[in-house]
Amino acid sequence: MATSHERKIIPVADPAALAKAAAERVIARIEQNPGRVAVCLTGGSSPKALYQLLATREYRDTIPWDRIDWFIGDERLVPRKDPLHNMCMARQAFLDRCAPAANVHPIATDTADLNDPDVSAALYENELMAFYGAEQLDPARPLFDLVLMGVGPDGHTASLFPGYPAVAESARWVVGVPKANVEPFVPRVTLTLPTLASCREMLFEIAGESKRAILARLLAGEDLPANRARSQHETVWLVDQAALPEDFRG
Repeated sequence: MATSHERKIIPVADPAALAKAAAERVIARIEQNPGRVAVCLTGGSSPKALYQLLATREYRDTIPWDRIDWFIGDERLVPRKDPLHNMCMARQAFLDRCAPAANVHPIATDTADLNDPDVSAALYENELMAFYGAEQLDPARPLFDLVLMGVGPDGHTASLFPGYPAVAESARWVVGVPKANVEPFVPRVTLTLPTLASCREMLFEIAGESKRAILARLLAGEDLPANRARSQHETVWLVDQAALPEDFRG
């Protein structure tokens, strides 16, 4: 294990080992809270194996599903059954089989204003505030127990893209993104950095040779959204060997 810039970087062998390590951290974080647990999920390809693992008997039977609420860090404004829909992927992988429907909190993408991400952003911000019970985040009382994150090829995380105004947003909890910086170029809704930071643990999953170039830039300290995303408490990067730069020293 290596520590860099107040984050833990944990190398793992391969995607299977990454999913297992992530699942163990999810379970551990749930066990640390005997009350209501809030988990913020992520989309993309990296977490799918984790989600499928949580649905297996080994993990499913140990999770207190009734007291966990599941949110999403960002969403693409496509119909909710579209394969590009982040929460749809999570639902298919584990939520529909395991979690009570009332405990799943998707971002609305089926409104009449499908192409206006600000409408969906406002609705989700209101839902998060209602769940939290306040309109201001208290550093002493995190919104989430765990926030899952990934890294895009341009260094974005959630739908916070390099150079976009959303990255600098400090007042709003959720914002609309009219057009993504990478494919698919559809409007999106994303939690802001302060909202994502309001967690006991922020857990990144970074896997595959295609992530090696951007990871090298991030580890070199380049000012990209994924480097700005930090928990107020613990930030962990799980990285498989294929994604690690050759000169990484763990």
